[in-house]
Amino acid sequence: MQRALFGFICALIIFSSCKSTDPNYKTKLDDPTRLHQSMKQLTDIIVYDIFSPPVASRIYAYASIGAFEVLALGDETINSLAGQLTDLQNLPNPEKEINHTVAALEAFNTIGKALIFSEAKMEEFQKAQDEELSNIQAPSGLIENSKAYGQTVASHILAWADKDNYKQTRSFPKYTIKEDDVTWKPTPPAYMEGIEPHWREIRPFVIKSPDQFTPPRPTEVDMKKDSPFYKELIEVYDAVKDATEETTAIASFWDCNPYVMNLKGHAMFATKKITPGGHWIGITAIACRKDSANISKTAKAYALTSIALADAFISCWDEKYRSNLIRPETIINQHIDENWMPILQTPPFPEYTSGHSVISSAAAIALSSIFGDNFQFDDDVEVEYGLPVRSFNSFIEASEEAAISRLYGGIHYRPAIDNGVTQGRALGKYVVENLAL
Repeated sequence: MQRALFGFICALIIFSSCKSTDPNYKTKLDDPTRLHQSMKQLTDIIVYDIFSPPVASRIYAYASIGAFEVLALGDETINSLAGQLTDLQNLPNPEKEINHTVAALEAFNTIGKALIFSEAKMEEFQKAQDEELSNIQAPSGLIENSKAYGQTVASHILAWADKDNYKQTRSFPKYTIKEDDVTWKPTPPAYMEGIEPHWREIRPFVIKSPDQFTPPRPTEVDMKKDSPFYKELIEVYDAVKDATEETTAIASFWDCNPYVMNLKGHAMFATKKITPGGHWIGITAIACRKDSANISKTAKAYALTSIALADAFISCWDEKYRSNLIRPETIINQHIDENWMPILQTPPFPEYTSGHSVISSAAAIALSSIFGDNFQFDDDVEVEYGLPVRSFNSFIEASEEAAISRLYGGIHYRPAIDNGVTQGRALGKYVVENLAL
């Protein structure tokens, strides 16, 4: 009798367990929406914490790579980046059965949390996401095992990140202002010191060295009215003076300056904005959703775009602090019009090459390689910052507008834009051709 009762109870437990498993659990767990939500949360924290554009690109890259590497383990259609990215080793294999999407989310969120300041914000988000996942009736232990493996992956990626020289550069000397009329000087209203003067020391992901795509030298500063430089300077001056509603809208849309400072009487406060890289991460999300990309393709798009952005910042910053060129605002105020102001607030680093021109061009090449050359999209990334939607026929078209926006905004000379586009496209093409995703 006792044996029969025991057998009945065991059968009931097994039956209940089977009954509680949703036959569609895998489809529900593999929904790419949660990866988009995690990326948006990371972007919001990057904005809140006011990370510089180069540092933000590093955060995006490591978190995205962590998620991608987990998914590559379980999807034969995508290839691991181990052995392709500098010094990245293979992940340890999971010891138990896992859902790769859940593990990828855990890796992404954990890596992101380790690289930002406001950890509590990511923890709160992660808790809500975990509760949502727990409501999906998956096989017993699957979600817990997946999250545990995600933690293992996060540790693996963070150990790799620790060796990229970032922590060492935190103690390197600050930018030293030179007493001359041609090199970069801090600009109003905050006169902030030059950010990340040693970013060229950060280990690249794909490119062989920071100076692999060094552009031509910038035009020599010469204030004679018939000199090439003076003509470039006047072009910036006139672009602001003769600004139209459209050129002003373009400049504002692509501003992406996390350092904008506002003066009100004796008080100064910051306006928090998305970084240039963050804008392109937002475009990546738009493209994935329009394409109805599955979780693997979504992770691939984020990884490739963030890697291109990160290497583009290393390349661009290498040139910025080598040429160390003075900004238009400084020299126009000194020699032409002391009351002239650019439409955009001049960001705190040297002029050449244009960061947005380089990184936007690299990101556009990366996205085009995944979604095609004629991918039309509506860019609503800046709506939450009070700016209207702008529509584009391709990623390249968007990147070209981002580049010329720097002239319209009064913060870059023409060569920084044109040569920056060339630099970014060459780098983006190199990244795409040297990664087999």
